[in-house]
Amino acid sequence: MTTEPAIPAEPTIPEPSPSSSFFNRLAAEFLGTLLLVAGGVGTAVFAANFPSAASNSLGVGFLGVALAFGLTVVVGAYAFGPISGGHFNPAITLGVAAAGRFPWREVGGYLVAQVVGGVAGSSIIALIASSGSGFFAAAHKNGFASNGYGAHSPGHFGLGGAIVVEIVFTAIFVFVVLGTTAKIGAVGFAPLAIGLSLTLIHLITIPIDNTSVNPARSIAAAVYGGGWAWGQLWVFIVFPIVGGLLAGILYKPLFGRTFTLAA
Repeated sequence: MTTEPAIPAEPTIPEPSPSSSFFNRLAAEFLGTLLLVAGGVGTAVFAANFPSAASNSLGVGFLGVALAFGLTVVVGAYAFGPISGGHFNPAITLGVAAAGRFPWREVGGYLVAQVVGGVAGSSIIALIASSGSGFFAAAHKNGFASNGYGAHSPGHFGLGGAIVVEIVFTAIFVFVVLGTTAKIGAVGFAPLAIGLSLTLIHLITIPIDNTSVNPARSIAAAVYGGGWAWGQLWVFIVFPIVGGLLAGILYKPLFGRTFTLAA
């Protein structure tokens, strides 16, 4: 009597495919983060207020920007998640590593790929913006959709509000990622839940600090925001990482789930 060989379960995000090389995974993270920044920050720069802030008859506003960020995560996770795990965010990479779902030895490479991919995405936006008469200069003056607090917060919220937002909502986002991908199997509907959660987070927090929850996104926008954007960038690097690590560390004691990495 013969038995059919067992078919190994497909990896679920945020775990990378064991059949892909490290270079493949870094390329997927680069492209996924590029897509996220080009889609989300691009919508904020080009379409949030159109044709102008004074006459915003066709602009998509906060709702459109929130949806753009969520949709890019959905599309990116389905397209690249089966290869790299679909992180596209240093806070997620650090969070899932802290939870035991990702090897620490690969964290550095992922972070570099995400930051470089994000800057490539914002560079594409800048290149397009430079083709419009005075558009790039205006976008630069307005911060290029950078994250900010105080005078640079859309609702003029202070530093304390930005810190709380970035810690709490990044932690919630990482909890969602860990919770929706806890069962080993195919990608399934997890990207939809993750993308919708990111949309919801943006709907809540865009007025506070323009919503980061992703240091790569913040760095990418600050490159072309300049000035004050660079001065406030530290907040949107440090505190999303704090939130991501907290979620990863607390996931097991809070929910009783233990993750074991595949060999």
